[in-house]
Amino acid sequence: MRISLAERQDISGLDLRPSADVAPSLALPWIVTLRYGMLAGETALILAAVFVFQVPLAIEWLAFPLAVTLVSNLLLRKLAVPLGDRPALGATLALDIFCLTALLALSGGPSNPFSLLFLVQITLSAVVLSKAWTWVLGLLSVLGFGFLFPFHIRVGIFESHHAGPGFSTHLIGMWIAFMAAALLITVSIGKVSEALRSREQEVLRLQNQVSRQERLASIVSLAAGAAHELGTPLATIAIASKELEAYATRAGGDKNVAEDARLIRNEVERCSRILRQMSVRGAEPMGESPTPVRIGELLQQVTSIFQDSGGVAIRANVDEELEAFLPIDATRQVLTALVRNAVDASCSGQVVDLRADSAAGLLRFTVRDAGAGMTPNVLNRLSEPFFTTKGPGRGMGLGTFLVRVFAENLKGNLAFESEVDAGTKAVLELPLITHDRE
Repeated sequence: MRISLAERQDISGLDLRPSADVAPSLALPWIVTLRYGMLAGETALILAAVFVFQVPLAIEWLAFPLAVTLVSNLLLRKLAVPLGDRPALGATLALDIFCLTALLALSGGPSNPFSLLFLVQITLSAVVLSKAWTWVLGLLSVLGFGFLFPFHIRVGIFESHHAGPGFSTHLIGMWIAFMAAALLITVSIGKVSEALRSREQEVLRLQNQVSRQERLASIVSLAAGAAHELGTPLATIAIASKELEAYATRAGGDKNVAEDARLIRNEVERCSRILRQMSVRGAEPMGESPTPVRIGELLQQVTSIFQDSGGVAIRANVDEELEAFLPIDATRQVLTALVRNAVDASCSGQVVDLRADSAAGLLRFTVRDAGAGMTPNVLNRLSEPFFTTKGPGRGMGLGTFLVRVFAENLKGNLAFESEVDAGTKAVLELPLITHDRE
């Protein structure tokens, strides 16, 4: 099971208008393609009727509305810039109704079975345009179809509906027309609906991204407040403990008092390190510039931190020649966080594998343990700050969250694979920047 925790989004390029306002621009490319398909189909049908079925049609007159449709389709994208997508699209569908009316008037009028194609424009309008445009196009279709009754060129083959046994040409034409209309409506509406669904998914991903950024901002505010409130008293305690240690040494060498003073100072330094970790240094490089580093040396520094890991062995595997440009301190901290999670999930005698390799322009760090694994529900919540499965006092639930933010800030990715009783694998991918890619 694989869940990505860092699908970075280009927020600035996402159109945040309501779907009803975006639909015309999303549908425009598909409607251009659809109109080319309709042109090809209408031309093929006219040629087949004349040269195969010997239907007496005036091709020279029928070519005129086809040419108008072709020219308007070529200009549609350009017209959409000054007019706007909605007016340009509405005017184009209205023009299609006039051209279809002309084609039908020259080829049998209301008895032509392809009068069903009037439904295509109405259906498209109902999906991608406003209610007003739908009513206007619906009225134009009704008037266009009504116009055909008194004004049309009669075609005898379309007027003999069912004079004898078998299927008449008109019925076969109605069947073909129904299939064509159904196909056009299905394809066009399906494409537009797919584009709208895709956009809604983009909006949902954006909302998740904004929510994560808001949580990160809350953490930064919390850390800044804690550092501000605790920094001064900790500094005072550090100074007092140092003076106490110096006094104990001068006053006659009371070793117990001196040791207690050193212990206080060490604990103060520990508290200061915790505050620095809370300041989201693991999430943002804090102005640290990328510098060249041998990945093997970096992994050695990480593994040296876990010399006393309760019987859990750390095994590093990396190409000694692999180098990259990275914010070294921040990268070391996030790798330490991943390894610490793996060690905490392992039992004495088990091995945590730490691997680094490169492929396809990416630097990939893999941390694998053989612990108890995680359920899908826990795996889904790994991106949440302050979520932890560790016992009280063993973690704040920020490690994985900060690693994910670090990966996002470097345009990388963090992903986890885990199954219950089968261990967990964390994969941190970062853009590989080397001397050759400076």
